[in-house]
Amino acid sequence: MASTGLQLLGLVLAVLGWVCGVLVCAAPLWRVSAFVGGELVIAQVLWEGLWMNCLSQTTGQIQCKTYDSTLALPTSAQAARGLTVLSLLLCLLALMLGVAGAKCTHCMGDTNQASKARLARIGGLLFVVSGLAYLIPICWTAHAVIRDFYDLTVAAPLKRELGPALYLGWLASVLLLVGGSLLHVGSSPPGARTLAFFSGAAKDNAPAGAAGEAKQQEKSFV
Repeated sequence: MASTGLQLLGLVLAVLGWVCGVLVCAAPLWRVSAFVGGELVIAQVLWEGLWMNCLSQTTGQIQCKTYDSTLALPTSAQAARGLTVLSLLLCLLALMLGVAGAKCTHCMGDTNQASKARLARIGGLLFVVSGLAYLIPICWTAHAVIRDFYDLTVAAPLKRELGPALYLGWLASVLLLVGGSLLHVGSSPPGARTLAFFSGAAKDNAPAGAAGEAKQQEKSFV
């Protein structure tokens, strides 16, 4: 039977993951300028994101500017944009399917529970796929930042560190994966396991009943 508790918990975790994903996508905190080169006082800190970069000064002023051209960005940045947007759109579709297929909702009525459970399972799978799609640009960006940081050929002013958005992105991916898995597991077809159990028990009891009747007939003849 479909578990309402698992479905609700999966939906809540997936929605939290989607909210975190939206914040990560919009925040210019994917890469932060690194404090290397022996300088103790840094007058400016550069923040870089998918859509803009910001310059923070010690006076407290922050200036942000969106990228002038998408085609001028590196291929990795363009792919990260596409995967994050695709993941967030898949989350919206998964959320609609999950809400429509949840046991506690009445979007499709209460008579067709099997179709509702099927929709909820599809929504859970879409949440898992969106979590994997969101995890790819996060891990790829972290790999590029760490690689350039330890590369001796990269100048010190060009080195970057992992920004807070990457850590929040990992959290969003985990929430989407866990939430989608719980939604899928909690949306088993209603009555399928019960019917399979009783049909198996009936098959096991049929030979035993036939053998018992044969023994009773033998006793009666004796």
